[in-house]
This record gives sequence, structure tokens and C-alpha cells, in this order.
Amino acid sequence: MTSSRLPVLLALVFSSLSPVLSHSNREMWFQDLFPPNTCPINAKTFYGIMFDAGSTGTRIHIYTFVQKSPEILPELEGEIFESVKPGLSAYADQPKKGAESVKRLLDMAVDAVPPHLWKKTPVVLKATAGLRLLSEEKAQALLSEVKKVFEESPFLVPEDSVSIMDGSYEGVILPLRAVLNMMWFAGQLSGQNQNTVGTLDLGGASTQITFLPRFEETLKESPGDFLTSFEMFNSTYKLYTHSYLGFGLKAARLATLGALNTEVADGQMFRSSCLPKQLEAEWHFGGVKYRYGGNKEGETGFKPCYVEVLKVVKGKLHQPDEIRGSSFYAFSYYYDRAADTNLIDYEQGGVLEVRDFERKAKEVCDNMERFSSASPFLCMDLTYITALLKEGFGFRDNTLLQLTKKVNNIETSWTLGATFHLLQSLGITY
Repeated sequence: MTSSRLPVLLALVFSSLSPVLSHSNREMWFQDLFPPNTCPINAKTFYGIMFDAGSTGTRIHIYTFVQKSPEILPELEGEIFESVKPGLSAYADQPKKGAESVKRLLDMAVDAVPPHLWKKTPVVLKATAGLRLLSEEKAQALLSEVKKVFEESPFLVPEDSVSIMDGSYEGVILPLRAVLNMMWFAGQLSGQNQNTVGTLDLGGASTQITFLPRFEETLKESPGDFLTSFEMFNSTYKLYTHSYLGFGLKAARLATLGALNTEVADGQMFRSSCLPKQLEAEWHFGGVKYRYGGNKEGETGFKPCYVEVLKVVKGKLHQPDEIRGSSFYAFSYYYDRAADTNLIDYEQGGVLEVRDFERKAKEVCDNMERFSSASPFLCMDLTYITALLKEGFGFRDNTLLQLTKKVNNIETSWTLGATFHLLQSLGITY
């Protein structure tokens, strides 16, 4: 990570700090980390539009930045966020229809950005893991149609405005902003806190882990490509971060069914003990149709399901010892599945322990008939999350997870850092 990407991180560090030292109540541990931002007066205002084309949906982030003077870093004033489902990869054979879903979101930006700033407002789409699973021909057809939509808009369209994000870049940028803010406010960068805090993100096709190591052993024992250096406040820090392609929730479903990276024969049925016995259905993912169902004659429930998902993660992920007793923020499908099963409030989020996912997985898997109105994959998803956290990453049962969608009312995403870096590279900031 070069220092040119750090201004957006610095811009989000505010003057009023509330370091977290210790809390016996787990519900209080993560509170008051992020003081509210204030809007500068008489500032230069500029906008940036960033599309996140993920495997499960396409999301638009319309950011407003303000800057008092060239000597002061711009600050984030606000964000407009919206999304559509399914993701672009679902339109693998209908690229024009996929581009139409992007246009519906872009129309929001036309209304949100003042007309006199349209030509100074860049619009960019970066596709993440979902499109990397498509063939190059189908992925490029989709991106080409999206580029046409951008060029027909009134906004500034950079040369590389539509692209597939490199996996290593995604693994660093996606969680970096959030984790650095947490490290700062928790006193980690200044050495005030001896606890490690990090972020976990679970998408449809990939999953990411990021934290700032505190122990030299972690740096020595971690693979080289899991570490990246960055400078901040005249000091150099090493960040542990990695994106695991193929370990997102939807990719894990296919892996559990034995269908990931498999040529699917016409009419082929994939079965699992993680699904209701009498279930038979179809599922479209990555432009492929899969037929799946339960084991009509075999066992169902948490135990046999756990055996299946364990094969997906066992021995496949690096397990740094340092994180076992740490606390992590968890986003995306961690949040969604917890909210779907009332482990947390859908709007407010909440704090869980890893064992809470296992408890809910057992409840759902051993009583599938009670959850027949929910997703047929609910048992499999919860069991996979349990196995991923415990057997994949190596977390303890009592590891604390803060599940949230927003920090300071801003959607937690790689898009903020990427947008600010784009504005800098185009010379739109002072």
C-alpha cells in the first residue's frame, strides 16, 4: 500500500478520540469509537461516483467531499447509497440487461450531483469476485455494455472507468479504511491498547480478513503476500490482509455441494445433508444453472452438515495465532445471516460471539421444517460461517464480533478509499 492511498484514511481520523481500554460488557466494547463528523464551512465541494459490482448485487456510492484549503485534507461530508440485485454476473448471457441495472442506479447520481459539477464528477465501476468467476469473454461483454452507459451519461468518464478489480488490490483496499480507523480509535497505533482488532468480510465469491499485527511472531509466520506495508504519522506499519477467492458464501455452497469448478451435466443433481430432505430446486449463479436438493434417504442436521462444510475450509486458510483472542468487525453476509435469524437487529446490528453462530446453526439445521419459509440454504450458510470462523480462521468460541453495516452513517466498503484515490489522481482535489 503506497502512501498515496492514505489521505482518505487520514481524512476519517477526527480530533475527538475515545480509546477503548476494556469493557466487561461485550455490548459496550465497540461503542463510541467513532465521533460524529462535522461539515466544514465555506469549503470546496466535489463528488465521486463509485460502483461496486459484486457477486450478489451492484451498489452505487455517491460521495460528497469538502475541503477548506489546499493545506487541509478533504473530509467526507456524506454518501448516497443504493443497490440492485442480482449482481452483474447473473447477466452473463444478457450483457445489455446487466448494463440497464447499472443505468437505473446512475440516474440517481444525475439527480444527486449539481449539474454544474457533472463534468467534474468521475464515475467508475469496479467488479469484484463475482465477475472473476466468469469466462473472460462474458465478463468483458458485460463491462463493455456498462462502459457505453457511462459514456452516454453527463459525468466524467476516466480511461479505465470499468474494470475487474485485481484480487490482491481488493483484499487490501476493501477492509483497510475500516481497520485503520479502528486501530486509531482503539489506541493501537499509539500503543495504548494491547488488543488486536480487525475486520472480516464475507461476500458471495470471496472472503477477506484484515488486522494490524502486534506481535513479531505474526509477521515472521505469515506468508509474504499476506502482509503489506504502509506509512502513517511518519511511521511504517505492516498490515495483515488476504482475500480468499472461492470462499465466499455462494461459492462455498457450490463447494459443499461438490459443484464448484465442475462442468455441470444437463439435469445433474447435487445433494447435501445441509438441505431439507424433500427439497429439489434450481439455483442460478455465475451464469450457470444448478439443480440441488436434500439427501432423501440419508442424514440431515447440523452434525452431518458440519462434516460436509468442514471439507471446504479445513486446512485451506492461514491461521495466525494472534487473532484467537481478538475482537473483529464482521460485515456483509456475516451481518445478513445473523439478522435473518434474529441474532442481531436488522437495522442496528449487534455484538456476537463465534459460538452464537454455531448455536443458531444447530437450531436451524436440526429443525429445518421450522425454517421452511426462509432460504433453503440457511442451515448450510450458518454452518459454513461457523466452520469458516472456527476451523478456517481459527477463532475461539468466545471471540467477539461486532456486526455492522455502517460507521459514522457511511456504508463500510472499499469504495470510499478507491473514490478518494481516484479524485486525487484526476487532480479534482486541491
